[in-house]
Amino acid sequence: MAETIALVDDDRNILVSVSMALEAEGFRVVTYGDGSEALAGLARTPVDLAVVDIKMPRLDGMELLKRLRQQSDMPVIFLTSKDDELDEVQGLRMGADDYIKKPFSQQLLVERIRAILRRRAAADDATVVDVIRRGDLVLDPTRHLCTWKGLEVNLTVTEFLLVQALARRPGHVKSRDQLIDAAYGENIYIDDRTIDSHIKRLRRKFKDVDADFVQIETLYGVGYRYRAA
Repeated sequence: MAETIALVDDDRNILVSVSMALEAEGFRVVTYGDGSEALAGLARTPVDLAVVDIKMPRLDGMELLKRLRQQSDMPVIFLTSKDDELDEVQGLRMGADDYIKKPFSQQLLVERIRAILRRRAAADDATVVDVIRRGDLVLDPTRHLCTWKGLEVNLTVTEFLLVQALARRPGHVKSRDQLIDAAYGENIYIDDRTIDSHIKRLRRKFKDVDADFVQIETLYGVGYRYRAA
């Protein structure tokens, strides 16, 4: 069955042109002209992934993502204004899986969507033997479940894959390029700043359940590692 993509943007031209491009690639598409409409529509009819413009009237993309994350880990790609780094960083910290700057290549958007959906499908297809246990950390890809000291840590697809990549080999350093490959796949260009933003949000989520969490370490100029027991 074709995956369903939600487009949320107050620019009618973008909704029409991007819908046509995605449908030509075999996706089903639903469109919403603002965040309020999308929030109600996605509650009634969930989709596989949402592409959301940040700057919209009534309910902007940031607030929409915040409310979606209260009930869903559905992948979200943000559309951000050109050269607006604040939007990008804030969006990633709030739990977006990726962002693309306007104006953007429709083919690039298609590739980013496919990459995220592949990652989610791979996680869904994982078997029980792939459960990772590292002391107080448990990662179960079959259920997209992460727990720390028995408490659930709600992670996006990207965040889950980053923790998984680090926790597979505690004590071993992962460069940003290696983490990009693990979370996004090869041949997808992602700025190093994106990984840093994901890591900051990851730490915050773990600290929300345990203020003493220090397992994800930064090696400045090198990368990140999961602290060995």
